[in-house]
Amino acid sequence: MSQRTLGLIMNGVSGRMGVNQHLIRSVAAIRAQGGVLMSDGSRVMLDPVLVSRTGEKVKALAEQHGGLRWTTDLDAEIASPRNHIFFDTATTQMRPTLLEKAIHAGKHIYCEKPIATNLAEALKICRLAKQKGVKNGTVQDKLFLPGLQKIKLLRDSGFFGRIFAVRGEFGYWVFEGDWGQPAQRPSWNYRSEEGGGIVLDMVCHWRYVLDNLFGEVKSVSCLGATHIPKRWDESGKPYDATADDAAYATFELDGGPEHGTIVAQVNSSWCTRVRRDDLATFHVDGTLGSAVAGLTDCRIQPRAATPKPVWNPDVPQSIDFYDTWQRVPQNATYDNAFKVEWELFIRHLFDGTPFPWDLVAGAKGVQLAEAGLQSWAERRWVDVPPLAV
Repeated sequence: MSQRTLGLIMNGVSGRMGVNQHLIRSVAAIRAQGGVLMSDGSRVMLDPVLVSRTGEKVKALAEQHGGLRWTTDLDAEIASPRNHIFFDTATTQMRPTLLEKAIHAGKHIYCEKPIATNLAEALKICRLAKQKGVKNGTVQDKLFLPGLQKIKLLRDSGFFGRIFAVRGEFGYWVFEGDWGQPAQRPSWNYRSEEGGGIVLDMVCHWRYVLDNLFGEVKSVSCLGATHIPKRWDESGKPYDATADDAAYATFELDGGPEHGTIVAQVNSSWCTRVRRDDLATFHVDGTLGSAVAGLTDCRIQPRAATPKPVWNPDVPQSIDFYDTWQRVPQNATYDNAFKVEWELFIRHLFDGTPFPWDLVAGAKGVQLAEAGLQSWAERRWVDVPPLAV
């Protein structure tokens, strides 16, 4: 059985997301399993080079994972013929410039979302990639989570009947950084001047989730907020939070002939205390049944098993509503969501299999985030037209 080697630039991989999801649980896991299996029986082994501005940090990271290549010279790695893919998970503000440089060097592109901080830059990158003929992809990991995979199965099986509403709740309390409790997220997330803000970060996710599972987003009404105006950074110094830390959005979806108009409401917050099944949950209502999915589990309530509550505020509620839902069984094996998409992208490169989650899909996320920010600023609904790339 033949094996090919794929040189992979991993830029910004020393951050939390880069280390945990992309290096350890994706690339290192793929290397440990002997590469990615192709349709002809051959395998593609990944040869990553870790890139960071901090040499000692990235050197230690490379040594921890079997003596991987590492460098602080990104330009040299982009120019090297040894590398075939440029992957970026560094700051959003620098991403368009780095992607442009890599595309001009003929590298295939795979990157985290958002692919830019504004739609104009996102479309410029999409058009350049198309012009240069490089294959490209955007991380859209939540589609491959077990909970949402179960929602997809229910949808495809006709369980819901006509879907008419989706309600999403995402978030948790991110500590301010004082009281001796360091924040769980980096401080730049709360500085708009550094590309922070939950609308830009999370609405990009909701675009691909809604588009792929329920219906294309046609319009948005969004209200953002900065509920916690003062936080403390990684060194314990206080700073003004200039970016939004919560977003309350309603989306109008085109569910096609089968479902018609679907209303989706998604709250995103880094300042909410969790009392639900998971850090992110999606509640889907249809004429024949409803489902609630978290990251891994999914529970359903078909029409025939729906309880009949009666409003009476004068007596305690007699129905245990949580107990009236049935858990969807774990009838399949689910791999790490990030790893699944990595493998699909690599098969796309070598086998030519379809990969719809490209840079244009990433640009759609930026488009919706930008429309959400416009809606907030102008206090009105904003239509989301098809993208011309």
